Amino acid sequence: MSQQILQVDQAMLETTLDRMVRRSVEETLNAMLDAEADEITGAARYERSGDRKAYRAGHYKRDLTVKAGKMSLKVPKLKGALFESAVIERYRRREESVEEALIDMYLAGVSTRQIDDVSQLLWGDRMPSQTLSDKLKRIYADID
Repeated sequence: MSQQILQVDQAMLETTLDRMVRRSVEETLNAMLDAEADEITGAARYERSGDRKAYRAGHYKRDLTVKAGKMSLKVPKLKGALFESAVIERYRRREESVEEALIDMYLAGVSTRQIDDVSQLLWGDRMPSQTLSDKLKRIYADID
């Protein structure tokens, strides 16, 4: 007589955990970006200081696709200095491991349309065929 006392909805648990991980990583990355902006400006947000090198001018949103899914980052804008981050490269939209996975799929014989569909399912973000093709040209040049 084996009755289950506790029933777990596995799909709901996985999506909830994914969401929690994604939110935690997103908050951590945003905090790191703010800390870098503080370091570049020479003062924390709203801090009055004579040693200030630059001023904050708000932020802009940047979507970043990572293994855990799509994240929305708040990248600080600065007046008087260029914001260069060690956390996220300028103009980067996808984590490098995501791009490597897509390229590995292509090299394994998966068509670019199928890669586009798989990337939509896994990360919620499409990689245009032209973008994939451009990346592959660079890789083939490195191999040659």
